Amino acid sequence: MNKTNKVGLGIMTVAAIAVVALADPVYYALSRVGAAEGTVVTGEAEGYGGVVKAEVTLDADNQIVDLKLTGDNETPGIGSVALETLQAAILEKKGIDGVDAVAGATWTSNGVFDAIKAAMGETTLPEESKDPAEAEVEASGLSHGLGFASSGRLGPGKDDQDVGVYSINEVVAYVLFDDGGRILDLEVDQLEIATPNYDGEHMPKFTGFPGQSYNADENHDEQVDTVLEQTEDTYLEQVGSWKTKRERGSTYKLNSGTWADEMDIFEEKFKGMTVDEVEAWYEKYCSDLNGRPLFGTPEGEEDRKRYEAFTDADKAELDSVSGATMSLNDAHGNILAAIVKAYENRRIVDADKIAKIGLGFTNTGRLGPGKDDQEVGVYSFNTQAVGACFDSDGKIIALYTDVMEVATPNYDGEHMPKLTGFPGHTYNGDENHDGKVDTVLEQTEKTFMVQIDNWKTKRERGSTYKLNSGTWADEMDIFEERFAGMTTDEAEQWFVKYCSDLNGKPLFGTSDKEEDKAKYETLTDEEKSDMDAISGATMSLKDPHGDLIGAIRNSWAVAKDTNITVSK
Repeated sequence: MNKTNKVGLGIMTVAAIAVVALADPVYYALSRVGAAEGTVVTGEAEGYGGVVKAEVTLDADNQIVDLKLTGDNETPGIGSVALETLQAAILEKKGIDGVDAVAGATWTSNGVFDAIKAAMGETTLPEESKDPAEAEVEASGLSHGLGFASSGRLGPGKDDQDVGVYSINEVVAYVLFDDGGRILDLEVDQLEIATPNYDGEHMPKFTGFPGQSYNADENHDEQVDTVLEQTEDTYLEQVGSWKTKRERGSTYKLNSGTWADEMDIFEEKFKGMTVDEVEAWYEKYCSDLNGRPLFGTPEGEEDRKRYEAFTDADKAELDSVSGATMSLNDAHGNILAAIVKAYENRRIVDADKIAKIGLGFTNTGRLGPGKDDQEVGVYSFNTQAVGACFDSDGKIIALYTDVMEVATPNYDGEHMPKLTGFPGHTYNGDENHDGKVDTVLEQTEKTFMVQIDNWKTKRERGSTYKLNSGTWADEMDIFEERFAGMTTDEAEQWFVKYCSDLNGKPLFGTSDKEEDKAKYETLTDEEKSDMDAISGATMSLKDPHGDLIGAIRNSWAVAKDTNITVSK
């Protein structure tokens, strides 16, 4: 078994195992003095679906002579078969040394190994340790880019009342490149939101816009138990609670680890490649049917033939990503496209050294602006993403910010991304953007997919998104430049000091609100002069349109180590 997978993918179980091991003195004693022949010890650890238990019979030399494995919540036909396979293999070896994880059931396999370790007292509380230092990467030139890729998903299937399950996926990639277009480092994350009849407990849910309703499986037993009616309060609550796949952490399990574990493997693989080389790698080593790496265990004949045609070197190349089984491009999301867009959107970064990079998110719902001419509310939701480079002191070197804003189709703006709702939903539509409803749109599976495919971020909308002093991108660029050299805490302090408590916009002494006037007057002449540096930025950094300052803060909260030195 690959030791990296065995250790790294078992991280979620370590603390629980250690408690089990230390809770019973028998376990600890066994690891030191051995067991009398026929001694039975037990341990447990976290598998894929829940607890895996091991009842181990040891001889005087601590060799396993009998073993009973149970995991009532492991996936039938996958985890359950893995328990049987591992039990036979471990008994043959009389221990876990030399026993490999069962392909496609890494979580269950690691649960078995760790449960046995717990039973035998081999697991102790982990010592404090630091990750090994990142190897220095020398780069000639530096640029960074942020890319969004939006897609809809039909399924998986339907609920027990024959109503479809659907989801919306936003993949975001933040990538650093050298001047030859080679990837120096990258961070990818994804927001997936589903109809509330999806039975997964930790999936972010969306009933629709206020006034819409949808079947819901609230206790996650694959049976509809209620119909949710979306109100303005529940709408804001749902959107505000959305989490990305990285934020969902250990609750988002795949075959070989969490979503984040598998994405990390791909990220490491793609370092040093150009986007053309990444696309070529994908074309060669991933399935045309489902976008997953070909490991010799494909479902389709086409995949089997492709894998059989690989040389030994090709198969060894696949082994380098053996812990990554998820798709890079399927209905769940187009990770590949987000990386390519990041390259297309890249901008120069003036820096000598990058110590950390981060990709932060916030999600906000908006009530309004107002209602249409038939008194039906206008609503939107916003996903803010911030890619950031930091120095070793945590100071911002460069920011790359973008927002996906999606509104109901009765919003009269011509270039606003629209969503009627999920298939089966209807909503008023203002198709000629004259402020008057001229149709009621009925969402079908086809229109659902088309709408999402056409979404554009605020930067992608370019000159069509005009504000008081320029485009949205122009104003955001001013803020990004202003925050360079600050920590994220200092950026938040700047926001608190210089922006309105009412609407999050910078205070330029032009507000007619008494609270804004009073706050502006507390500024010194020097501080008022400091505001001139951002005179072209009038938009809000935190309001129902989006919490940009929060996304900047979150980019530091999730920042990971890198070590990039830029030659001049």
